Amino acid sequence: MIKKEKKRSLLIKPLTVFIDVLIINVIVYFVGDKEYLNFTFLSYITFFWLLLSYYTKFYNVYRYTHITKLLTLLLSHFFVFTLAYLSFFSVFKEGKIINNQVLIYSLIISSIIFIKLFTFFLLKLYRLEGKNYRNIVVLGGINSAKKIENLFNERNDLGYRFFGFFSDKEYKSKSYLGKHDDAFNYIVQNNIDEIYCEFSKFNEKQLINIREFVAKQKLELRIIPKSKAIYSKDFVLEHYGTIPILKPKPLPFERVETHIIKRVFDIIFSLFICIFILSWLLPILAFLVLIDSKGPLFFKQKRDGLNGKQFYCYKLRSMRVNDDADKISATKNDDRVTKIGSFLRKTSLDELPQFFNVLIGDMSTVGPRPHINIQTKKYTNEVENYLIRNSVKPGITGLAQISGYRGEVIKKSDIENRVRLDIFYIENWSFFLDVKIIFQTIFNFLKEEEKAY
Repeated sequence: MIKKEKKRSLLIKPLTVFIDVLIINVIVYFVGDKEYLNFTFLSYITFFWLLLSYYTKFYNVYRYTHITKLLTLLLSHFFVFTLAYLSFFSVFKEGKIINNQVLIYSLIISSIIFIKLFTFFLLKLYRLEGKNYRNIVVLGGINSAKKIENLFNERNDLGYRFFGFFSDKEYKSKSYLGKHDDAFNYIVQNNIDEIYCEFSKFNEKQLINIREFVAKQKLELRIIPKSKAIYSKDFVLEHYGTIPILKPKPLPFERVETHIIKRVFDIIFSLFICIFILSWLLPILAFLVLIDSKGPLFFKQKRDGLNGKQFYCYKLRSMRVNDDADKISATKNDDRVTKIGSFLRKTSLDELPQFFNVLIGDMSTVGPRPHINIQTKKYTNEVENYLIRNSVKPGITGLAQISGYRGEVIKKSDIENRVRLDIFYIENWSFFLDVKIIFQTIFNFLKEEEKAY
């Protein structure tokens, strides 16, 4: 059966951010003094709006968010933004504030607060009409199921539809849907969006199975904790009415801002490499490659990219032209490798053209290394969770490569450790981890790596 896509659009939050930034700039443009209609001022307020929004979680408003929390969020965010806004005049204008800046700022605050509250209540009215709902089931006992059912029946504005609950203990309740083993098929067949799982009813292995199922089906998981539970750092505590719910923290690449930060860095870093290094180094390497052996300068090969989409990965040609390039990876003392090619592979200089792949958007500077297609087919069947690597863009370098798992796969543990480190990177990404991997890659470049052949 085809997996059901989430009803909520991933574009809602970015669109909201764009509208708010547009409002700020439009108000400044039409109401502000001509002195402030410049790139510096507009960039300053836009940058600080986005930066503070990220740290105050200004756009983390959900269907279950209480109005008091929303008002607190608005108050705290605008308090900090006010300080940042006024700081511009202290830093750049020696404390001079043009008269209508108070008017401008008041318009910004009132406009965004109005839109925020209007959208908040409009969505509640929309859900009261039975629209924009999410289907849920409970895995656990009847008491927890009744609490969830009563809450969502009383609060139709939250937009949830309770289908029933699963439990290994049989009940005569109309809401009882069967035992835990029946749940997964029912969830897929009935387009369930969220699963509420009672923590105390499952052991660790069962919880892991549930999380893997949820991730595979692209569903939402909520944990109903024991009253005295110690909350894991991997979960966020939320309250639906008076019911405590543990919500798994989103992984880094599930956040829109992660993709924005990573893409901006990729463009800046790859442009720097192309302009200041490839502009003079590539002609030299091209000359050496072309006089060393017959054939094209660049070697291109289809690889798996984001979500398995095929793209051409570019390298400087390091082998003689042969029919096995798409079938067999380079091995130690491979007679296909040219003299210059051996130098290029040992120093990883043959990978430099992949910065063009980064600029195009097919690759990232840091990420799981893409394998040739025949290897991908092989490892997909042999290595558990192998395809998780395709959930992010492949990289020129990665955590597995700087940890010694690069080049030829000699034994099964080589690819298993590579996949393990790739998944660790995906689940624990940070900007500073990318920077660390890049510096370690440069350090490895300066020394001769054992498996660089």
